[in-house]
Amino acid sequence: MKNHNMSLLALILSGMLALTACGDDGKDGADGVNGVDGTNGVDGQDGLNAGEVISTAYKAGDVSFTIDPAENTLAGSDAFVLKFSVTAANQVGDAKPLTGLDQVRVYSATAVTNTTDDGPSIYWQSNGSMYCTDTGMRGDSEACTLTEDPANPGTYTGTWEHDGAATIMSAEDDLGAPHRMMLRVYNLTDAEGNSISDKVLETFTYLPSTGEMGVASGKDTVTDAACKQCHGESSETGKIANIHAHHNYESVENCIQCHNPGTQPSEEDAAAGYVFDLPAMIHRIHGGEHLAALAQYGFIQAEEWAEIKYPAPLYECTVCHQGGDTWATEPTRAACTGCHSNIDFATGAGHSEFALAQTDDSQCAACHESGALSPIQAHKVGKQAEYADLLTVEYTAATVADDAVNVGMKTVTVTANVTFNGAPLAAASDLSVLAQARTLMGNIDSNGEVHRWGTRPNLDSGTVATAGVLTLVQDNVDPTDAVGTIYVGGDAKYCVTKAGVAVGCDASDLAFTSDDTIGANIATAFFSLDSSPVVESRYVVDDTITVAQDKCNACHSDMNYVKRGHHGVHNFDQCMDCHNNNYPGAHNGFDNKDLATSVHYYHSNDTVPYPAPAGDCTACHKDGDALFQADGTLTSGRKAIEVTNGYISPVAESCHACHISEAAVAHFQSNGAYVVGDEATTSDLPVESCATCHAEGKSFGIDKYHKM
Repeated sequence: MKNHNMSLLALILSGMLALTACGDDGKDGADGVNGVDGTNGVDGQDGLNAGEVISTAYKAGDVSFTIDPAENTLAGSDAFVLKFSVTAANQVGDAKPLTGLDQVRVYSATAVTNTTDDGPSIYWQSNGSMYCTDTGMRGDSEACTLTEDPANPGTYTGTWEHDGAATIMSAEDDLGAPHRMMLRVYNLTDAEGNSISDKVLETFTYLPSTGEMGVASGKDTVTDAACKQCHGESSETGKIANIHAHHNYESVENCIQCHNPGTQPSEEDAAAGYVFDLPAMIHRIHGGEHLAALAQYGFIQAEEWAEIKYPAPLYECTVCHQGGDTWATEPTRAACTGCHSNIDFATGAGHSEFALAQTDDSQCAACHESGALSPIQAHKVGKQAEYADLLTVEYTAATVADDAVNVGMKTVTVTANVTFNGAPLAAASDLSVLAQARTLMGNIDSNGEVHRWGTRPNLDSGTVATAGVLTLVQDNVDPTDAVGTIYVGGDAKYCVTKAGVAVGCDASDLAFTSDDTIGANIATAFFSLDSSPVVESRYVVDDTITVAQDKCNACHSDMNYVKRGHHGVHNFDQCMDCHNNNYPGAHNGFDNKDLATSVHYYHSNDTVPYPAPAGDCTACHKDGDALFQADGTLTSGRKAIEVTNGYISPVAESCHACHISEAAVAHFQSNGAYVVGDEATTSDLPVESCATCHAEGKSFGIDKYHKM
């Protein structure tokens, strides 16, 4: 081996010496013949015009998907094929193909027809999920291969290039059953390279056997629209807002991919009060502090959910259930124990006084499908609204005369048509069973402002000369109050027996507990005492009230529910008697009783957690209504709020309920506002300059920082 290497070296050296020994004759060689011209190249495709495609998005809701089931195979045993197109809005809002996606995830669930005695007739069964990436791998895991069509930017195909079936494909799958697919996009950024914070999701329901889109699943008894009534609508996605779990899977249609009967808690989690199947879990979550308070009776509640305050009666099932009726016609152990967490069906403990053990759901319908123990009847769905009419008061007239006893004062007499328990009122004393029997009286000034009277008669203090006609008399009225327009309303509440009879709250056999009183739905009436034109309160005039009562009721079911501990009221025209800007005094930790202040305060603090985003004004305010008038005053028209030591400015106070920092208060004052601690001595206050910057459409308009 060593001699062989030396021989090679000698050959190389001798060759080099031979080359250096060659001479140069000084003449260039002749030029060679030109080669044959090559063939012309193929013309390239025209490039896309600038702006014809985009690779970024401004927000998740700007992204839209198009999926044709005829071009996809997403279930069954055939080869997996995913094909979809994506667009996103550009800076002027036009939809353009979204190019450059490198990772998506596909989720699949089947609405399975149940052939057992355990569970509902149809339930969601997860088929799993799978990633698709531009490499066909996700780390060390196999994924489908995602390819963008170069001839059609924004159009993508996913194929399975590995051995075996794609993750979500199964020969056992029923292709004639509705399937719900969810597609999630990853790694999407805005033009500055910031990640889109909300998940980019698309969900569709279809029949694989026919390709029919938008089919009914048979399971959607709760719609996204029902959830939005309290949680609000996301300005980023257009879906349910303020969903904290898993950040933002913002649709019931998304939730079922994981929260279905296939996801059961561990023994430890179950003992702690957790359930994960969607019907039971949502019942348990919304049971919140109510279930936690029943721990002494054997109810369990997860610590994570124990402080949730549900804003409507738990028994008003239709607040959420606005879809199909299977929630009412197909009782199951799982759904019921979402709230009835004190029941142990294995032993029967807690299941009636007979401790009825249940090994499956086959016997549930026997007692609970219809009749007194059905969900609708047992939960008394709609009964609160029905029972509110057990007392009806229709005010018909108001007159004024000189007070026969108190010289110089006036007597105001009011008449009303009254029914009680379905019959004309026989005697005012019949109303003595009421837990509260107040009338509401006061003046309405020329601006529609409320000025309540300090003394008013109770409903049960009147007289009945003719059956059904109640006469109420208020003596010793100041002559300055006994002129112009007055309002007359009511604040009455009572309890009801299971037979539907209004009674005192100390009675037995009550339909609801004595703490869950029924408020009489008494409409407020307006009368002129001196033949001048009747002026209605600004709380009932459409042009001066920006809050929609229907929106309050959509979340609370009825305002009577949230006020039942103190009042029997349903409407703004009842609330206005106390909650107006001319009735000074503190209210539950805040310095005044003005309705806007009170509602903003309650909806912005931890005492009553607000389920919608704090800046979502549309949850309560009417759509499209401006909060400011052209002169910078509020649409309500109020110019001042009376407090204990004087008057404060209404625009600043509306904001102050949420914006409570010292810096915010200083900002209010620097713009002409009077605040608590620096009150004005007159109600004739200058208009704050807030609207200059903060009116709708202005540089720092409220519509730029709040959802309007």
